[in-house]
Amino acid sequence: MRLDAASDVLARGVADGLWPGVVAAAGVGGRTERTWVLGRADTRPERPMTVDTVFDLASLTKVLATLPVLLRLVSGAVARRVVRLDTAVSELVPGVDERVTIEHLLTHTAGLPAHVRFAATDPDALVAAAAAVPLEAEPGTRVAYSDVGFVLLGGVVHAVTGERLDAVAERDVFGPLGIAPRFRPPASWRPRIAATEVYDDVPTVGVVHDENAQLAGGLAGHAGLFGTLADVVGSLPMWRRGGPLLDDAVRAEAMRDRTAALDGHRGLGWTCRGDRYDILSAGWGDAAVSHTGFTGTSVAFDPVTERWAVLLTNHVHFGRGRPEVFAARRRWHAVLVGD
Repeated sequence: MRLDAASDVLARGVADGLWPGVVAAAGVGGRTERTWVLGRADTRPERPMTVDTVFDLASLTKVLATLPVLLRLVSGAVARRVVRLDTAVSELVPGVDERVTIEHLLTHTAGLPAHVRFAATDPDALVAAAAAVPLEAEPGTRVAYSDVGFVLLGGVVHAVTGERLDAVAERDVFGPLGIAPRFRPPASWRPRIAATEVYDDVPTVGVVHDENAQLAGGLAGHAGLFGTLADVVGSLPMWRRGGPLLDDAVRAEAMRDRTAALDGHRGLGWTCRGDRYDILSAGWGDAAVSHTGFTGTSVAFDPVTERWAVLLTNHVHFGRGRPEVFAARRRWHAVLVGD
């Protein structure tokens, strides 16, 4: 790994105002090669980043919480109602088009729109609103990354287990891994939480940035999880061969490109190489997967080499929709592997 060159990319990002600060790490297998802590967690007032800074992980929620819970349910690791990848979601969440399966939701091939602004004020209302969203395409005919689909997967977890996603994830995933990310972080975490977007000159701290998750009280299948670098790095063992929680066959299926015949490259939850949202370069290898979060977070893992990288920033503190931020994230991952 070209660690010094990667350091330069992160430092330049702080200096150029791409992000207020960053906490990141890269390594191979169980070994961390380097950890970076740069810049500020907040600018109003000034607060430095630390290795223990808590981030709004945004869509990393999908692969840290929702995906592993679903995979354990599908594999039978949790002895409750039997569900399969080809189970119709409508059997569990009323109102969903009968053609849509759990696999369609996990691979973003259900035909749902990418985003819908809801007005739901609790988790049940959010799932019900998502269930009523009409399809834009026949299931299984296109790839369109959709938060709506993962909202529905949160509803699937509740229907199968009788419990909320946060309770199941904390007991069955986070606890066994020895990590402690949380939906709806406690007030005691506030001094450690990186600020996200600024509204009316006030930074958002400790409230989920995603509007739909926020209105629903901070608990949803697509966003809402808060955690530290250690939490994200600590989730990676379950994706390594022989790791905890998941059978090797299940984890291999999750990271396999299941949509190569369509217009995108998706595993179960994961972004595969060549997808429009892929943040990795050729040096990562064809089997590598990744995921990003809107607030400025990402995780990448290669199941063959076991190389990994976690990048946590709060770039939305300086505003949304800046292509130079996304380019810098891709550059960091490329430089790490010598591309």
